[in-house]
Amino acid sequence: MTKTVEEEDVLRQLERECANVLEASRTLQAKLRDYNDPQDLRTKLKQIEHHGDEIVHGIYQSLNQTFITPFDREDLIGLASGLDSILDMMYASALRMDLYNIHQSTKPMIELSDAIHSSVIELLSAFQLIRDPSKMDAIETKTVEVNRLENVADDLMNNAIANLFESRDPVEILKLKEIYEKLEEATDYCEDVADILNDIVAKTR
Repeated sequence: MTKTVEEEDVLRQLERECANVLEASRTLQAKLRDYNDPQDLRTKLKQIEHHGDEIVHGIYQSLNQTFITPFDREDLIGLASGLDSILDMMYASALRMDLYNIHQSTKPMIELSDAIHSSVIELLSAFQLIRDPSKMDAIETKTVEVNRLENVADDLMNNAIANLFESRDPVEILKLKEIYEKLEEATDYCEDVADILNDIVAKTR
């Protein structure tokens, strides 16, 4: 499988964007463990998201200007869009923590951030391997783990929401439920990216 110079550039940009998403997940994970300034978390994730938008814009520009083979253009667009969506969901959760005056993080928030961070670590490893045709099996192993982590996050969210209804404060229930759903949605997008990587692996065999 011989790749063009243009494709190598797009793959490098996708890896850069995944590394940027990893910085966001690391920031979210750390700030939820030492939660004292939700506005600072929101600001930091917004900065990372803005940088990600620039990278994704560059990917789209490259794809619009070149004919990329052997990877399908739609797959590469899907990878860029999926990574962007992971960032969006992390920022959306931080935004709500700030706007809703959440004064302390909860165990489900921390556990969901762990699932997001672990998923992005696996995705970055997959992107680092994708240039090497001999590493396709290793990529599949990474994507299987991302799928497992999405199931873990789904269970975490469902259990956390169920536990919320033991509270007597309906406003607090609504606030936390929405935050949990945004965090879990980030892992859904991780799974979407993993699925596209699996499709690419299948097409290259």
